[in-house]
Amino acid sequence: MNTSRRIVMWSVVVFLVAVGIGASVSYSRRPGQYDSFAQCLTEKGAVFYGAFWCPHCQNQKAAFGKSARYLPYVECSTPDGRGQFALCTERGIEGYPTWEFSDGSRESGEVTFARLAEKTGCPLPQ
Repeated sequence: MNTSRRIVMWSVVVFLVAVGIGASVSYSRRPGQYDSFAQCLTEKGAVFYGAFWCPHCQNQKAAFGKSARYLPYVECSTPDGRGQFALCTERGIEGYPTWEFSDGSRESGEVTFARLAEKTGCPLPQ
């Protein structure tokens, strides 16, 4: 293969990689469907205590999709999955997920959007 063909081929490869990276960054910056709801939960003082290994916590996060990054999430499990961080022990968190609200009340298990809206006053997402 001659030098000019190699240059053209590598230019095309670099261009395609750049386009792919650009598209990926653009997609990741798009707002999630429930961004404002998740942000409102945080603003209203709700806290979602969970553990990385907990399937119900994973389901709760999955319900928010890309908006899960805005959830007021506190990881309670130590990295080895065998213990609990002091903050969660001090708060008396015994199961996951546990939602705690500004009035001090708690809900355990996967909590529906309707219930989260009711407990926080956040507008239910459409």
